[in-house]
Amino acid sequence: MAGVLYLLAILLTFSTAASGEVTKGKAVVNGGATIASTDEHFICATLDWWPSDKCNYGSCSWGDASILNLDLSNPVLINAVKAFSPLKLRLGGSLDDKVLYETGDFGQPCLPFVMNDSALFGYNDGCLPISRWDQLNKFFEEAGASVVFGLNALNGRVPMPDGSQGGPWNCTNAESLIRFTADKGYNILGWELGNELSGKGIRVRIDVAQYAADTISLKKIVDQIYEGRPVKPLIIAPGGNFEVEWYSQFIDLTKTSSSLDVITHHMYILGPGVDEDLVEKILNPCRLDLAASVFSNLSVILRNAGSSPTAWVGEAGGAYNSGRNLVTNSFVSSFWYLDQLGMSANYDTKSYCRQSLIGGNYGLLNTTTFEPNPDYYSALLWHRLMGTKVLATDFNGTEKIRAYTHCARDSNGITLLLLNLDLIETTYVQVSIKSAQLTKETREEYHLTAKDGNLHSQTALLNGKALNVDSYGQIPALEPLEVDGSQPIEVAPVSIVFAHLPYVHAPACI
Repeated sequence: MAGVLYLLAILLTFSTAASGEVTKGKAVVNGGATIASTDEHFICATLDWWPSDKCNYGSCSWGDASILNLDLSNPVLINAVKAFSPLKLRLGGSLDDKVLYETGDFGQPCLPFVMNDSALFGYNDGCLPISRWDQLNKFFEEAGASVVFGLNALNGRVPMPDGSQGGPWNCTNAESLIRFTADKGYNILGWELGNELSGKGIRVRIDVAQYAADTISLKKIVDQIYEGRPVKPLIIAPGGNFEVEWYSQFIDLTKTSSSLDVITHHMYILGPGVDEDLVEKILNPCRLDLAASVFSNLSVILRNAGSSPTAWVGEAGGAYNSGRNLVTNSFVSSFWYLDQLGMSANYDTKSYCRQSLIGGNYGLLNTTTFEPNPDYYSALLWHRLMGTKVLATDFNGTEKIRAYTHCARDSNGITLLLLNLDLIETTYVQVSIKSAQLTKETREEYHLTAKDGNLHSQTALLNGKALNVDSYGQIPALEPLEVDGSQPIEVAPVSIVFAHLPYVHAPACI
């Protein structure tokens, strides 16, 4: 079915103009007040621990993209991160809780991960050499990355009768890494405790009361180590799949001590990467809408608790188990990804971490060549055009148009994001602004389409021009079209438009 959609998309892209299949709609934006806000640097991406022999469904897609062996000197990698100035990088993943750190009195060989089918997550414990940690921090400084590091939360645990891992967290090794990092002057935005150990967990779990106690312990360690230092890292947890009851209890248990700065959850709204119907799911507005309940429920819990933690999506790759080649690393992936960015921001999510920057079949960069995939450019356009203030946006017309608006970033006016999920129809969108003054001047438009109309293409076109790095590994300029502001915005089939309207003077954006 996915192949049929692909062929249909190619044919329809070239036939739409001739067939004249068009529809009209109206984006109604309330410029009077914000409905939510994001961090200044909303876009985040992950680096993972998976070795090159990590395979899913017969596909071994990780190559040399592990935290332990990624080529940190690659110019495309450096320039890709630099383009965000800074890019949040979350270092973590399933093997978080099997990593030891060669710091302090480590006293044993620092060994790499070795595949073992009988071990948790299919690997024996691995080790982060201190020399590699130094290399990584040099890269972070050079490329301008803002780093969140996921700590091993399973140290010291013992199996419990209910199947969970119990006993207090043995924080000795983690504390040694934190102290070493602080003493070296390495800048860390946040320390995150564990990966997917909350609620039912993924193969392993920790009771909520114990998890809260361990988070409080981490807070005390960080407070003590960073006392008197100019910047104190955030305390982040639990990095799991959202479950209302577990998250509610966790927030309540950590609230009194103010031990938690950021509460993270993971999202893979498309299901497993082996699913052959991923394209249909991505272009199905009803499927995309399912994520709203997670964002809404978490925002309600935080509001009702009166607590200070902010919500992040700590990991999201669309389809789990490393994604699907030529889907979650191709042009069609930008529809679910940008829709998630817009929807999560509407519910006051402060940051959204994409799995992954590189590695698997869902990387923003190609695992082998480091060439940016289409989602990289979608993320970069968001970063450059969408400000922190979120405006309520309603779309009147076809259900195939998704619309999100923010105050413009570092500029006057607003930026409207439009996603057309329809394979056939072009939609002409009029923009109506409530509670704002405007003059119909020139606006800037950024139209993203798939090369040759192929939704599975790994090359995106910006206003008809292919986006590729040059021979020096430089990220291409992202230049807009200048358009008469009195005209509707034309959104072609299966295309994406960022429209910057500098002439909208919205009170919410002042």
